[in-house]
Amino acid sequence: MSDASAPAPRPAVRTPRPSAATGDVSISSSAPDATPELRPRAANGRFTRAGSYEDVAAPDLPVDRFLDREISWLQFNERVLQLAADESVPLLERARFLAIFTSNLDEFFMVRVAGLKRRIATGIAVRSPSGLEPREVLEQIARIAHDLTLMQTRIFDESVRPALAEEGINIVRWSEIEQAEQDRLGELFRDQIYPVLTPLAVDPAHPFPYISGLSLNLAVILINPKTGKEHFARIKMPPSLPRFLKVRRAQASVTSDLFEARFVPLEDVIAAHLHHLFPGMEVHEHYSFRVTRNEDLEVEEDDAENLLAALEKELTRRRFGPPVRLEVEEDLDDHVMELLSRELGISADEVYRLPAPLDLRGLNEIADLDRTDLHFPPFVARTNADLAPAESAKAANLIGRIARQDVLLQHPYDSFSTSVQAFIEQAAADPHVLAIKQTLYRTSGDSPIVDALIDAAEAGKQVLAVVEIKARFDEQANIEWARKLEHAGVHVVYGIVGLKTHCKLALVVRQEPDGVKRYCHVGTGNYNPKTARIYEDMGILTSDPEVGEDLTRLFNQLSGVAPRSKFKRLLVAPRHIRDGLVERVERQVERQQRTGDGYVAVKVNSLVDEGTIDALYRASQAGVRVDVWVRGICAIRPGVPGLSETIRVHSVLGRFLEHSRIFLFGTGADREAWIGSADLMHRNLDRRVEALVRIKEPRHIDQVFDLVERGMSGDYAHWSLDGDGRWTRVHQGADGAPLPDIQAALIAMHAKRRRKARR
Repeated sequence: MSDASAPAPRPAVRTPRPSAATGDVSISSSAPDATPELRPRAANGRFTRAGSYEDVAAPDLPVDRFLDREISWLQFNERVLQLAADESVPLLERARFLAIFTSNLDEFFMVRVAGLKRRIATGIAVRSPSGLEPREVLEQIARIAHDLTLMQTRIFDESVRPALAEEGINIVRWSEIEQAEQDRLGELFRDQIYPVLTPLAVDPAHPFPYISGLSLNLAVILINPKTGKEHFARIKMPPSLPRFLKVRRAQASVTSDLFEARFVPLEDVIAAHLHHLFPGMEVHEHYSFRVTRNEDLEVEEDDAENLLAALEKELTRRRFGPPVRLEVEEDLDDHVMELLSRELGISADEVYRLPAPLDLRGLNEIADLDRTDLHFPPFVARTNADLAPAESAKAANLIGRIARQDVLLQHPYDSFSTSVQAFIEQAAADPHVLAIKQTLYRTSGDSPIVDALIDAAEAGKQVLAVVEIKARFDEQANIEWARKLEHAGVHVVYGIVGLKTHCKLALVVRQEPDGVKRYCHVGTGNYNPKTARIYEDMGILTSDPEVGEDLTRLFNQLSGVAPRSKFKRLLVAPRHIRDGLVERVERQVERQQRTGDGYVAVKVNSLVDEGTIDALYRASQAGVRVDVWVRGICAIRPGVPGLSETIRVHSVLGRFLEHSRIFLFGTGADREAWIGSADLMHRNLDRRVEALVRIKEPRHIDQVFDLVERGMSGDYAHWSLDGDGRWTRVHQGADGAPLPDIQAALIAMHAKRRRKARR
């Protein structure tokens, strides 16, 4: 077999081990002590109709140049776990990172693992670009996920939980609380818990009950004292009740209640009162368990006359998706395990035996405690200096400010409510505004943006909302908002069939003395005031005629028929972003050959698009400096001799979720800076409507280049990726002193910029 057709070597997996100093864990997608073997492949990249990537014309690039995306995602969640283990992180934030780890892993199984299993079952799964067969990917996922979940429970049991106890926050089991506390919880059980419980028995008259996805349950083994016969019952923990119940001490005071708290898992309280649920029966055993199901939606839009109705129907089916994971208490009896596995159709490698308590998402409730001494320092977003009112008691005229200059925003450091939200609200109230057009991908439950669009429509303005009702896990909320908007007279459309509308755009059309003028916002994040306080995103407010013309054309594409629109300051997927970015990378190769100072920088959530990665590899082979700042998945191999020696990859995690997408090219006067909604993934570049906008003003270009330079400098805490697929945490300097946090530095920098502007 020739090298060109030989399968890629399979990456080995290292078991996570805690660092003695920090409790860090580490996994690798390839052998730890060797640069991966890189063999030439006789092809260049293209995508098949089935969605797999084929190489068809790049003999100069090696066969195993891509890291596996699923393993890379698990490594991202490992980095979240490392923050939970880090004793320098405020304690309640460490508890929150444990909860985030659980939520992240839940979604990974519900979508990625479930999708992979479905493709295997239907026979359409193909070898991944990393060279792994689908079942090999599943095997590695199972091995690494088992290791990481066990590490999570150890961090909780051995580090976070004891540290919380030292601060007077005790998460205890039923047997650890005093009799008086048990009595008070008994009253709570009778008054508030017992009425909402529904015990379900299994016998010839009662089939095994349906177990909903992500619900926490008790498996109860009962003995009939008269017949000696064994019975099985299931009790679902009501999602309306807190995951951890607070126990009040008998002699609690205001001070002790504020700084001391005791919490008991809900299932412990229910388990202690099972005799109330099954009178006359002996409770023999009880165990907690939790099922994860396939919850990815499949809607054939071409066959759906009414997309809204089709999606609502599919949402009702979601809860009945097949199981993909079963979490159980580690001491679960074998015969109960056999029963659950048989009834749920779960295989042995899909079972995760873990120390109780299961489902640590509930730690979010603990993390919300009002203990400022155990949280990150207080942070209040400030109004961007270019939008700040001259008089503090009077709101700035945003449209007037934007008419004079572009405004570059970086949230959450720049307030969303006094910039983007205020822009839409002022436009809705402005009698000279004729129309507002906006995309809505995800928004909050009480969205002032939606309210402003409704106000505008009721005031007689032309209002268009492009609502993406297929935004994963927000489908139901978006359906409700779409209907609310329609009832208010807003023109609601659902984008282009077959494509998700993921771009973040707003267009305001205003009648002015010298004619109609357009005001625009193009961003990297959703129009969601809540997440805007914790997501790092960028956006630009502009009255540039070229951007206004581009957005008008794009909205016409989304709401009508304009298939051949051309754009001046935008790159739009699925037609132009990949090609536009690759073209600019190639220009840097030419620049490198002419002047020796070619430069490319990318800041994204995920980098897995093989065509773009190959362009970066070729740039590196030509000597171009390539910086990649990625939060999550990364399939590129940096620092490999002869392939990617000039590529560096950093990752930053912290109190804010790094969410902006930035693309930089060149040095000196020829620099280009782009921001927008697109990650470098197949779904973004091929199956979504995405938009990038070119930053025009020199001071804004300086600002964006400075941001990326900071992130890649090595002067701040970060993770660094090696060519063999290992992430290394870099949070100490050469002298052993902790490296500063870049997000804390940006808080200080924006505050300083605001004070300087006021002077």
